[in-house]
Amino acid sequence: MRENDMLEKDEIFSKVLRAGRRTYFFDVRATKADDYYITITESKKFTEEDGSFHFKKHKIYLYKEDFAAFTEILEEMTSYVLNNKGEEVISERHQKDFKKEYQQENSTEKTSTEKSFTDIDFDDI
Repeated sequence: MRENDMLEKDEIFSKVLRAGRRTYFFDVRATKADDYYITITESKKFTEEDGSFHFKKHKIYLYKEDFAAFTEILEEMTSYVLNNKGEEVISERHQKDFKKEYQQENSTEKTSTEKSFTDIDFDDI
């Protein structure tokens, strides 16, 4: 079998979810016995100081016999998170200007602390 034939057989159905620096690939693939399974790949982009970049990938293989249990647990876990924390993302790391805000808050705190500080010598007491 030619390499192209193998690739075509391997790529049965795919979906992509782009989420910031992460991309999730959901692929239906075939086993040697021509049964189907799913792969979920997380690809995360890392940029070096020189402007070059590389990707780190993590892959999960999900077989039909595990679909029901996987779906049930995933639904339970996502419901738990949404019910307890809502849909709003509260992580500071998701803010593009997080470092700037942190530095501004830090300098503001320092300034107000410096203004409220009184230098007292023990001889003054």
